[in-house]
Formats: sequence, C-alpha cells, structure tokens
Amino acid sequence: MLQTFFATYLSSSIRFLFLLAPFFVVTMFLALTRGDDTAHKHKVIHRACLSALILGLALFFAGPVLFDAIGITLDSFRIGAGSLLFLTAISLVTSGTRNHATGLPTEDRDDIAVVPLAIPIIIGPATIGAILVYGAELKTLPEMAGGVLGLITGLLALAALLYLSGYLERGLGKTGLNIMSKISGLILSAMAAEIVMTGIAGFIRSVGLAG
Repeated sequence: MLQTFFATYLSSSIRFLFLLAPFFVVTMFLALTRGDDTAHKHKVIHRACLSALILGLALFFAGPVLFDAIGITLDSFRIGAGSLLFLTAISLVTSGTRNHATGLPTEDRDDIAVVPLAIPIIIGPATIGAILVYGAELKTLPEMAGGVLGLITGLLALAALLYLSGYLERGLGKTGLNIMSKISGLILSAMAAEIVMTGIAGFIRSVGLAG
C-alpha cells in the first residue's frame, strides 16, 4: 500500500508540475504584476495558487461523475484531452506560450489572481482535461491520496517559482524563461502522446471485446 502511494505521489508530482507549465506561468505573472510591490505580489500568489488548488481538486474528483453524466468513456476523453494538451505543448515549443492564454487583460483589474492568473493561465482548458483524466484513472485509496498530494506538491513548487520569479528573471532573462517554457512543452507533448495512445489502446480493446 505504501509503495503504491509513494509511486503514485512521485509520478503525479512530476506530471502536475509540467502540466502547470511553470515557466510560462512565471513569465505571465511577471508581466501582470510589473510595477507592483512585493507584498501585493505575494498576495496575488497566495490567491492564485489557492484558487487553482480548489479548482484542481474539484476536477480531480469530478471525472467519473462527469463521464457517467454525459455518457462518454474514459478512453474517449483521454483521446480528446490528450489532443488538446498536445496543441498546448506545440504552442509552448514553438512560441513559449500557451495557445489559450497569450495576451494580457486590456482593462485594469483590481484582482488578477483568479482571472486571468489562476484561470486560464495556471489551469487552462488542456490542464482541465488532463486533471479529469488523471483523477479518473486512480481507483484505490493509496493512488487517490498520492494523486491529490501530487497535485498539491505541483502547486507548491509553482508557488515557490513565483516567489522566486524576480530572481529567475534576473538570472535567466526573458530568453532563458522562454527556453525553459519550450523544454516544458516538449515534455508536455510526450505526456499528451501517452494519454492519447492509452486512450486509443483502451478503445481498441473495448471494441475487440465487444466484437
């Protein structure tokens, strides 16, 4: 049981960290909070990560209920979510940005922590689909506990990078952050391919058994 928990926790932590595209989030955070004082930036980080955590946990447990309600299989959703995630990965590799969150708000906002930082910059459409899939894949209690803690760990790592965003900008520069986003996109594309191929393999097996 403990072995299953730790294995799931480790793999989930790595998955969620790359799924959140941390260096892209850091770039957008720097642009959104340019000129703000440190105290305000920390407040934004707290609210954004807490909002992302609440949404992430809701999505994590909503998968099976949602799939049953709309009458689709997990394998079908794997193919759709994996394809959307692959498009996001391509966008990160080619331009260093996510295709759904490339611009900044045109109007002044009193609070940018929830929108657009938490949604859709941290958790966008592709991330939503992937979390639904990962949550539905985990069946036993140790696996689910490992998955939840993996999500929390991924968000804590993202929060740490956001706290260090000023140092990262000075150390890596915009070019360095862009390169790191591209590397994250490459890993994300492999994760997307795995989700799609798992869905296709499951679909083929189900058709074969039905036949």
